[in-house]
Amino acid sequence: MFSCERWRQDFDSGELLVRLSHSRDDWQQATARRHPNGKIHVTTEADLGSAPGNARLREDETRSLRSLLTRIEDRGQRSSPVNTTTAGWIVGQESPRVRYLSHPEKYIAEYADLALNDQQRLGVEQALGSDITFIWGPPGTGKTQVISHIVEGAYRIGERVLFLAPTKVAVDQALERICELLEGEQNFDRGLVQRAGDIEVVSLRERFGSVIDAQMISGRLGEELDERTRELEESLELAREQQTAYERLARIDSETAAARAAEGTATAAASAAQADVSRLDGDLAQVNEAIRVLGTPSGIFARRKATQLSVLTEQQQRLQHGLRDARMRRDTATAKHEQAAARFRTARQELGTALESVRGYPSRPAIDERIRTAEAELEHIHKERARIVESIRARCRIMGTTLAKALQSKPLMDQVDTVIIDEAGMVDLPSAWCAAGLAGKRVVVAGDFRQLPAITKGKGSHKLNADEKRHAAQWMDLDAFHAAGVVDAKGRVTGDPRLVSLGVQYRMRPGICEIVNEVAYPDAPLVTGRSDGSRLPRSPLLESSVVLVDTSARRLLGHGRETHLWNSVHEAVVHELVRGLQYDSVLPARKSREPSSPADLVAVIAPYRKQVTNLRESLKYRFGDEYEGLTDTVHRFQGSQRPLVIVDTVAGAGKQPGHFYAGVGLSSDTTRLLNVALSRAQDHLVVVADVAYLRERLRPDSEAVRMLSALERSAQLLSVDDLIPIRSAGDLSGLSEEELGRPAFFPADEVTKAVEWDIARAEKRIEIYTPFLNVGPVNRWLKTLSPRLGQGVQVIVHTRPPSDSAHKDGERQDRLIRRLREAGCEISLRPRMHEKVAILDDTVLWHGSLNLFASTGPTDLMMRLTDPGACTRVRRIADAAQQDRPLRPRDPWQPPADAEEAPYGPVPEAGKVVNGRLYLNVPIEQKDIAKREVKARWNPQAKLWWVDPATPREKLTRWL
Repeated sequence: MFSCERWRQDFDSGELLVRLSHSRDDWQQATARRHPNGKIHVTTEADLGSAPGNARLREDETRSLRSLLTRIEDRGQRSSPVNTTTAGWIVGQESPRVRYLSHPEKYIAEYADLALNDQQRLGVEQALGSDITFIWGPPGTGKTQVISHIVEGAYRIGERVLFLAPTKVAVDQALERICELLEGEQNFDRGLVQRAGDIEVVSLRERFGSVIDAQMISGRLGEELDERTRELEESLELAREQQTAYERLARIDSETAAARAAEGTATAAASAAQADVSRLDGDLAQVNEAIRVLGTPSGIFARRKATQLSVLTEQQQRLQHGLRDARMRRDTATAKHEQAAARFRTARQELGTALESVRGYPSRPAIDERIRTAEAELEHIHKERARIVESIRARCRIMGTTLAKALQSKPLMDQVDTVIIDEAGMVDLPSAWCAAGLAGKRVVVAGDFRQLPAITKGKGSHKLNADEKRHAAQWMDLDAFHAAGVVDAKGRVTGDPRLVSLGVQYRMRPGICEIVNEVAYPDAPLVTGRSDGSRLPRSPLLESSVVLVDTSARRLLGHGRETHLWNSVHEAVVHELVRGLQYDSVLPARKSREPSSPADLVAVIAPYRKQVTNLRESLKYRFGDEYEGLTDTVHRFQGSQRPLVIVDTVAGAGKQPGHFYAGVGLSSDTTRLLNVALSRAQDHLVVVADVAYLRERLRPDSEAVRMLSALERSAQLLSVDDLIPIRSAGDLSGLSEEELGRPAFFPADEVTKAVEWDIARAEKRIEIYTPFLNVGPVNRWLKTLSPRLGQGVQVIVHTRPPSDSAHKDGERQDRLIRRLREAGCEISLRPRMHEKVAILDDTVLWHGSLNLFASTGPTDLMMRLTDPGACTRVRRIADAAQQDRPLRPRDPWQPPADAEEAPYGPVPEAGKVVNGRLYLNVPIEQKDIAKREVKARWNPQAKLWWVDPATPREKLTRWL
């Protein structure tokens, strides 16, 4: 999904700065430039090597961006699909007419008897009579029902409708209702209503998929063609097998002829070689006989005989050599003859088999002709099928798809009269402008500008310059409601006649609606049109429609930049709520045979992905796989509803509660996100909040604080102590395994004995995170740990290095580290660590504010959890915190990190010089003067301003 941060209507510069996002916190920048050839080239930060992690944008996002930019650039051109008149209505241009459909009963079946209230009827009639209509549909007000009747009426008037929404689920939910209204119409099963793109909602796919998916319609309408296609393909397969058999026969026949010729040649060669041997053998026998007859030379003719004998001997040797060579040639020729004869015999056998395989086959020319004919007929059938597809496309009167697909694709319909943009508050303005421009006659914009906005970085981005922020505020941070002027800059309706407000909601019980009104609709309160009953079984945890669980009393402070993104106390509260609701038969137990899934009954909504991930893992571990899907972010629950909704506000640690709570005002993201989270509930809403923390850190006029005030006035109030037990160490030995698995708090004076109880049962590994060390606690814990070390249990102590402490404290830290090492403990030195945690066997987690090896001074509780996932997360967070903290020079004066530590040097006071700094008492209204005139700087630890001691005293008198 993409969003433009800067959008120029004129596009004259040929350059457009945009941002593409994978999620709210993952942004990459792209620059689009128009080349002289008219094409648009998109360069991403990844291409330039500057994107975080140097990761490339996904191809679909880049394609979507190019499509949007092209449509903006080509506006007004004859080839452009964008009608600039209807597109202009989105941004308040032109003067669109506001009218009302006369006699709606002619076009909408049983209109007089429909269960529509006056506002809903006004929305239908105005949308079908006006050029553009904005329908404000808060949660549960029947917006989808109104839209479906608008589509029904537009169809019967004779218009073609393009229905668009930003998500697949929103498209499918509306299409299912539209199909229910039109399934009796002629051609409904032949493509009257169609869905472009994948169907996400299972019920739509099962009920109407075969009549709204073009491919499935084509398959159903082309059954005869399909049958003939199957016949031809089977015939082709057989003919090609026969053709292959004839080709094999021809190949083998050729190979047999070659083998026969080779065998004849080898026979002749063998015969010739044998003849040479016979001839030479006879010649040698004659010479041998002559030598025998001549005998040994002697007598008066001895010399002549010797000469004759020499000649005969030479001839004998030559014949012997020739005979040996001839025999070798004969043997070789004989072997080749045998090989050739064997090949010929094999070839004759294969030829016989090949001849047998084609026995009864048609002739080769007949087979070739059959293949040509079948292929030609198949090609004709494919053309016939293409004509079916074209006829299905032409028959479409209502097309539903996502905005992204509509803006990326070629025209989905031959003609569009009415464009309906649903969930328009989530649509960025350039996309809404292009989508409205697809309409030929009228535009309907429906949604709630106080629910989820489009995901843009917008004017809040630190990477934008002033000009880019101005463009972002003008274009990307506005939805169509604001851009058209039906809503003002503060998010309040202007009374514009183009806007129809739906003000009666049928989803939430009155108590839930009251909270939602307080947060999101104080200027236009929703009226409840349903009863105040609940469909869930009774439970003491749900005695009211609205429940507030206040965790202020059991806050666990964390450290690090992302502390505000997760909250282990709230996670434990959610666990105990689920456990209690299982006990009261509100939710099914693990491996229950009840048909209902817990995800159909309850939703757990959290603002930050980290807390969502933690809850998913821990709920699955504790309650089973079916409980993993209960939890998700606000964005993922847009458009859905549950009988019971648990909203985990998460905030409870860190300096600030995070970006979720940063906005104030009806148009802020905070209001919109809170509205969506709260309004998903039908029968019961449970809000888990550290009330004191939020009140301390949020503006009193913020919508989140107003929500808390409303909850404190009207909700059933539960404390964290009502859900998570406070135990003593003595309780542990008497608890069942199920009870031991529950999260629990332990008072400071019980923690030592309780942790010792867990240490005694550890089997493999004990990890202690303790920033500081003191003699007494270290000696005391070694008495407990030494026996376990002797039994082979690994003990790891994470602590600060001596260099993190003042001189004397550093010496003590160093001595105690050596003491622990000598006892057999492994030491992990972690600079600037704050975590105070114990992890045993990766299953038991102790988490809180007690520095076990330094002091038992704090009176805070420690929480005990039994969850491998929690152990892994805490260890991972501690490791990440160590990596994230860069080493910085120590401030010349800084108070101790923990209460146990002694002060570091003299305490600064106004008028004193401490460590080369002269401290001043500057009233807050004079701080700018002090900064400007004497270059004063603030020491947040001492809460005093300081300057260079060399600064002239006459300039400092008033502050000394």
